[in-house]
Amino acid sequence: MKLEDCKVDGSKKFKLSDHPTSAKVPKAERPAYEAETAQNNKRMSDLQERLYADGREGVVILLQAMDAAGKDSTIAHVMSGVNPQGVGVTSFKVPSKVEAGHDYFWRANVALPQRGYIEIFNRSYYEDVLVVRVDGLWHGYDMPKRCLDMDEQEFFDMRFEQIRNYEKALYQNGYRLIKIMLNVSRKEQKERFLARIDEPAKNWKFSAGDLGPRSKWPQYMAAFEDAIGKTSTPESPWYVIPADQKWYARALVSELVVKVLEEINPQFPEISDEDRAVMMKCREQLMAE
Repeated sequence: MKLEDCKVDGSKKFKLSDHPTSAKVPKAERPAYEAETAQNNKRMSDLQERLYADGREGVVILLQAMDAAGKDSTIAHVMSGVNPQGVGVTSFKVPSKVEAGHDYFWRANVALPQRGYIEIFNRSYYEDVLVVRVDGLWHGYDMPKRCLDMDEQEFFDMRFEQIRNYEKALYQNGYRLIKIMLNVSRKEQKERFLARIDEPAKNWKFSAGDLGPRSKWPQYMAAFEDAIGKTSTPESPWYVIPADQKWYARALVSELVVKVLEEINPQFPEISDEDRAVMMKCREQLMAE
């Protein structure tokens, strides 16, 4: 499977079932993919330094997935080679009272990186068209009747339009969105949940509440399909990454991040003749010590 096979840009109708949860790569090839990830990390480090020095574009890596799909480990492995001063991580949990009192883009705006930086969204404003939809939470929003007096599809189609407009505005203001769905199977999620229960070192990762979304798997898949299909654009495409083999998913994600950074093509700022002359005088002073 190639990275391009994972891309969803809105050019054709999207069906989640067309995107496998596993590329079924032989385990014997794992070392090669891990080496590829390491090589991508080195390239990413160089490009991140250039992005920071250039300071004209910001990058948001947005991860969405079901529980146990590997969001945290993907962040840890793929971003291991970058300078932590230039990369941040924001986890989108249940909104606080203050956050719930604003529109659902508010906390994303607060978390946007300065241009020249990278921010990773561990979940995002897409929660408001996923869990909010599946659990029917939108019915209880403290909003005017005009904002809620409609059927479910109309309400979320309105939100998809808002998201497309929001992401278009970000693109027009110097941001690149890398939108990733880690596509894990229900079977693999079960195995990872069992590992969290059976292995003492992983007990801390498990919560009984994790089984709630699992019981609504078909509804979540339908919500993901609708959201991805209706918010994919040429400027802000989605990438549906097969996540059953974590090491393979990490290789693809690292390739994707490098690809986008190379498209940005950040450059070190050029020094003016005047600044260079000053630098040479400083060099002379240092050499004279």
